[in-house]
Amino acid sequence: MDLIVDIDQIKKLSKKKEEENWGFRSFLKSCGIPPQNIDLITHRLYKKIAAKIDCMRCGNCCKEMKPVLTEKDISTCANGLNLSETEFKKQYLAETEEPDKYTFNKKPCPFLQGTLCSIYNIRPLECRSFPHIQKKGLVSRLISVVHNCSLCPIVFNVYEGLKSQIWSMGDDVDIDELDEDDLL
Repeated sequence: MDLIVDIDQIKKLSKKKEEENWGFRSFLKSCGIPPQNIDLITHRLYKKIAAKIDCMRCGNCCKEMKPVLTEKDISTCANGLNLSETEFKKQYLAETEEPDKYTFNKKPCPFLQGTLCSIYNIRPLECRSFPHIQKKGLVSRLISVVHNCSLCPIVFNVYEGLKSQIWSMGDDVDIDELDEDDLL
């Protein structure tokens, strides 16, 4: 599987494959493969793909998304920028529908400089953990995964890898039979 890293190409392919991606989501939700096995295959793919894609050369998540910040994120960012939490909220944030949760007040992220984060060492937790595909419980988060296919080269390539590894095998996936080299 050749990796695709050009974000414009990924956006076009994601749109073209949208119906297929939703179909694969439905398959993963209803197939007989235990969710922990899907996680294991996903994590193997993620490790191989993430090692080959430099997020700092992309920055598309910072251009297209608005992460949710917790009070702890706000405190950390405000302190790191020598601002009060009130000043930080007023200058950079907008309230969400959830109490005590905020997002940045504009896109792209106000801290994005080129493709780099100017507050990288103090960035919010949601930014630190993106693209979230490496977390446990993928099957419970497939709606966001399908949406993120068009936003993140890692997510796109992992999802394509999952389709080629799992869909063709149906419910008969045996993770022990998947050789590490078969994952890419």
